[in-house]
Amino acid sequence: MNPVATLEPDQRRQLGWITAVAVGVFFALRLIPTGTNLNHMDFRVDPKAGNAIEFCDPLNPQFIPVLEARSPVSVQLRTAAPAAAGKPVTATVTLRTSGGKPVAPEDLLVTHTRRLHLLLVDPTLTDYQHVHPEPGRERGEWTFEFVPRTGGTYRVFADFTPAATGRGLYASVDLAVAGEVGRAAVENVPGHRFALAVAPQPARAGKPIDLKFTVNRDDGGAVALQPVMDAFAHLVAFDPARSGFAHLHPTEQDLTKAPDAKRPELNFKLTIPRAGRYVVWAQVNLGGTERFVPFELAVEQ
Repeated sequence: MNPVATLEPDQRRQLGWITAVAVGVFFALRLIPTGTNLNHMDFRVDPKAGNAIEFCDPLNPQFIPVLEARSPVSVQLRTAAPAAAGKPVTATVTLRTSGGKPVAPEDLLVTHTRRLHLLLVDPTLTDYQHVHPEPGRERGEWTFEFVPRTGGTYRVFADFTPAATGRGLYASVDLAVAGEVGRAAVENVPGHRFALAVAPQPARAGKPIDLKFTVNRDDGGAVALQPVMDAFAHLVAFDPARSGFAHLHPTEQDLTKAPDAKRPELNFKLTIPRAGRYVVWAQVNLGGTERFVPFELAVEQ
């Protein structure tokens, strides 16, 4: 016997309403965004394709050979007008997986306060800028602005962490900037002295090295060092060929324990695979203003 047939008419109507509401709620819930539509396999490169960028461990800082390896994410870049040295550039980058799927904000985790980091560096390694694009009109599009300080082909490295994997990934694209290629003038930070000590000496390829970054004021006063992207400083190392980079964070990770105000020191660890001359850029926040300071690093075989 059909149990529904034994119900009174009012009971059947009530059951019908309950069923209709339940079905409506089911389909409504399916329309609510639940996060990323991408999965772990969207960020893998076919092993038969050769060398590929694998997920990177932020606790084991290495030099990432971005250009030598295939990334599972491609980056395309376009500008609103031709880029020229000394003039503001409005640009859009588009991120897509190797399968052509757009990489949108919900597909990326927030790391160091942002979902997407772009590291821009000129051919002479004398102009380095770190920008954070905002989501564009279309899925996978991210927009940003910057002012190139010299001409030449800028390399743009993308640094991001897919929500589907929780591990850092990288990709790159080039941007031609009109103007004479030359060394950009080092930014002047009045009243401050910066230093980067390297140990052991000389630094050796393939061996861990310790970097100690310090800031002092000429008048001996307190340094107004403030956090930037969840750290009291960041270091980024580039090789002359701009084949990749290393993005380093200080071992002092507790932001509730500020460095000594009179002579702040921050320690970093790094392993560089090849001998050569590298440029290490320090990014700090001094009194609410971000500053970028370069250092040369010689690495022997």
